[in-house]
Amino acid sequence: MTVPAAEGQLWIRRFHPAPDAGARLVALPHAGGSASFYFPLSRALAPRVEVLSVQYPGRQDRRAERCIDDIGELADRLATELRQWADRPLALFGHSMGAVVGFEVARRLEVAPIRLIASGRRAPSTYRDERVHLCDDDGLVAELRKLSGTASGVLGDEELLRMILPAVRGDYRAAETYRGVPGAKVTCPITVLIGDDDPKVTLAEAEAWREHTDAEVDLRVFPGGHFYLAEHQEEVFAVLDEQLKVPDSV
Repeated sequence: MTVPAAEGQLWIRRFHPAPDAGARLVALPHAGGSASFYFPLSRALAPRVEVLSVQYPGRQDRRAERCIDDIGELADRLATELRQWADRPLALFGHSMGAVVGFEVARRLEVAPIRLIASGRRAPSTYRDERVHLCDDDGLVAELRKLSGTASGVLGDEELLRMILPAVRGDYRAAETYRGVPGAKVTCPITVLIGDDDPKVTLAEAEAWREHTDAEVDLRVFPGGHFYLAEHQEEVFAVLDEQLKVPDSV
């Protein structure tokens, strides 16, 4: 197995190392999120699939680093980092902002991933005029509360809240200023997961992911809002486990 360099250790968290795993799943957080969000996923899929949880700059132990507020730049950096993990099949899973990061990373990888799993995010070809990143701090906090994606303990702790807001703002800027390249596609199958009451993505916007690959697209709808996956962990994990089975010939 390839041993990551020191720089790579900044980007990747292996909560449950699985050296004999048949595939690796790169897990990309939502805006304001961190690698630890995927600890339960890592535990659920190990040891058959090794989860590589991505830690973006500007949060937790990378708080002193500049937050990357451009999806293209973030994808460029991640595609470079992931080269050292390509000694076995890679799949990409991203929630919300992480879904378009995953799409752009997939476009940049030298070896195509075996699957892209896009959760809680409209297709790159769709557009909404969103400007949350221009709000003041109170407006950002209101957005976090509305989507229920940040632990209530953090939202109630003023000091912790102020620590995460720069990363939240930078991530929102990246997600809201992102414009997909017209006609851009990946070669791998895409699985699309959404909540049926998600204010951030409609069924039509989810269906539009079909424009971004000539391979199979599998759309799954769960009850719930933007963070439906927190309420339906077992069902979501079961879908991922099913779709990440790697043939013995790979």
